[in-house]
Amino acid sequence: MATAAELVAVGEVLKPYGLRGEIKVRPMTDQPRERFKRLAECFLWEPQNGRREPCRIASCRFEGETVLVRLEGVDSPEAARPFTGRLLAVERDQVLPAAPGRFYPWQMEGAAVETRDGRAVGRFVRVESGGAQELWVVSDGEREHLIPAVPEIVVEVNVAERRIVIDPPEGLLEL
Repeated sequence: MATAAELVAVGEVLKPYGLRGEIKVRPMTDQPRERFKRLAECFLWEPQNGRREPCRIASCRFEGETVLVRLEGVDSPEAARPFTGRLLAVERDQVLPAAPGRFYPWQMEGAAVETRDGRAVGRFVRVESGGAQELWVVSDGEREHLIPAVPEIVVEVNVAERRIVIDPPEGLLEL
């Protein structure tokens, strides 16, 4: 069975829906229709405690920006209720390819980050939400730097070489 580090969330269970045991899911993917159209098996995952439970998808359909999913063996709202707040996840080798010019954050974990002039900044750790744009957390071993993920700063992302080049404005790395 996949370890937590090998799982990628594709949706968050919001609540039961209807009388047949469907669950309302908020997609967490750039390509929700393509992802859920292909989804036959996944895990109900609680990342905070590592609990994961394999499940099979009986059906899914879209309602606005959400997906209504029916899991095999779940046929009532009462049976679906315990899944609220869990994540639907797939193993990393089951993710859809990232869109051109995009990547999954886990693909770059540990990637070298350097400035345009070749000065080492640290290693890519994770992505955090920063309101207007994503913030990339880069650690140099002693401290973490928050790098706004905007084209003016992130000059190059090379997934194959696991290397990121940035052009930080003066003072950004001293914050």
